[in-house]
Formats: sequence, C-alpha cells, structure tokens
Amino acid sequence: MILVIAETQDGKIKKSALEAVTLGAKAAASRGVACNALLLGTAGDGARLGQYGAGEVWHLSDSVLDKFDSQVYARVIAKVAEEKQASTVILPDSANGRSLIGMLAIFLKAGVVRGANRVPEWVDGQWEVGRAVFSGKATATCRILSEKAVISVAGNTLKPTVTGSDATVTALSVEIPTSSTRVREVRRSTGIVPLPEAEVVVSAGRGMKDPSNWGIVEELATELDATLACSRPVADSGWRPHHEHVGQTGIAIRPNLYIAIGISGAIQHLAGVNSSKVIVVINKDPEAPFFKAADYGVVGDLFEVVPRLTEAIRRFKSAHA
Repeated sequence: MILVIAETQDGKIKKSALEAVTLGAKAAASRGVACNALLLGTAGDGARLGQYGAGEVWHLSDSVLDKFDSQVYARVIAKVAEEKQASTVILPDSANGRSLIGMLAIFLKAGVVRGANRVPEWVDGQWEVGRAVFSGKATATCRILSEKAVISVAGNTLKPTVTGSDATVTALSVEIPTSSTRVREVRRSTGIVPLPEAEVVVSAGRGMKDPSNWGIVEELATELDATLACSRPVADSGWRPHHEHVGQTGIAIRPNLYIAIGISGAIQHLAGVNSSKVIVVINKDPEAPFFKAADYGVVGDLFEVVPRLTEAIRRFKSAHA
C-alpha cells in the first residue's frame, strides 16, 4: 500500500497534496496496490482527496498537530505507516516535506528519493524514481533497493487530475509524542500562491532601475494571475521582500511559465528557475546570459515591452471572456 501525506494549511488541503495524491495513485496503479491518504491536524475537506485517487482517507485530527513539528510529525506518520503496513510513503517536496523525509527514512528503515519529477515506476520488484540533478540540467533515475520507500514529489510535477469521487474519511487514534519545541508564532504571506506551488511566476531584477517602477510588473502579474518574484540583488537592496527571491540562494521553483524581466541570468539565478517548463526573457541586452536558457526572448526596453504585453493580455482576456 502507498500512503500519501496530504499537507494542509489553515484547515484546508494544499495544492501540493492534490499533486502528491495524483502521483501516488498513478504509482499505485502501476504496482497494483492501494493508494490511501493521511491528514494531520484540522482539515475539513479531506473527502475530496478521493477525487484524485485516494481509496481511503485517514484523519488524525488532534489540534496539537495544527502546528508543525517535524519530530512529532515524523513519529506519528511512521506509526501510521507501520500500523497500516504501508510499503511506500509519498509526500510533497515542500519545506515541511524536506524536514520530514530523512527522519521518516530512518524510522521506517526505508530507501529515500527527494524531489521526484515524474511518476515512479515499479521495475523488477523495485521503485525507479526520476529526479532533477545538476540544478535541473539533467534527470537521474534512482532505484530504491530497500523493501520500504519514502519519496517526495517536486512541485508542479504533474497536474492534479480528478479520476473519482469523494472518499470516506476515517478518524484515527495514535499516541502523539510530546513536542520538545514550542511554536510561539507563525507568519505567512497571505492572498498569494506560494512560489513553490505557483504555476505562473513573473520575476524582475535590477533592470527595473528603481522600486517605484515595480507597478508595471505587478500589473502583468495580476493579468496572468501570477506570483511575483525577484532576483537576489533586488531582495538584498530592500526593493522587494526576501520571500520573493528565487534562485540557488533563494527559493527554487519549477512553474509552468516563468517570465524574467530585466534579469541578466547569472548562474545562481538560473540554478533556481531552469526547471520551469517555459521561460520567457525580456531584456534590452541581446547578450544577456538568460537568453541562452529561454524558450522565448524579447530584446527590448522593458518599460516599453511590459506595458504593451500587459495590454495585449488584457485585450485577449476581454475578447475571450
């Protein structure tokens, strides 16, 4: 049986959970086993995980689990996996997932692959899992030799797909260990799709010349329902908040569409974004390194190109409303 850990936030299932369940269901079908999901803490919409392939949904609703503690979560998940005889645990490759995966592997004596970028395949009695390497420039195929496996799923690996109907949610009772950490406060950005989960990202760099010019980037992002991002120099200069910094030293992302405006494309930035499915670069310097990684490039003054692009998108949306 495959057990998928479904992440929640503020009592609601996250998109990353739907992706993990979709992948888990496809992997389970290839092996001929069941795929079930586990919810921890408050969650009111667990039944819909069945629409994405979960046969059963198990819910441990103790409010203690509303505040994430990796040591507590890892021990609870390991207990459930052992009690339910799960041979494979799948979870999102989020910040929480990355803090859990190593401990789960130790507790379950399992082989582990982080950041799967395709559906694992069952080959000759073992899982073969693809993951990005060399900053997304290549894909390695890893084989898990142990009887048990723990696999995390890179964001935007596949689109969540509705294949069934709501599942029955069954309450679980598991002894929860006492946490050695006290969470005093949690601060999150609200009203936006987090960068690791975003399907469309609009990013800008020092080519904007001044933070007061950021309005044209925000307008483009609004028309595309995109999440905003920036290069490291912009964040270091205080033009934009650090949680928008993408790149090797910031947040690594893999959206369906990444639009880079006024960013030269230093190797550290490319390392964090070159797993994007489509990259569009707007820069007035035809020799900018970013053009080598771009699927589409526009050589021109961003202060002319971006407003015209925004207006064109606005007209398109109006004509197809």
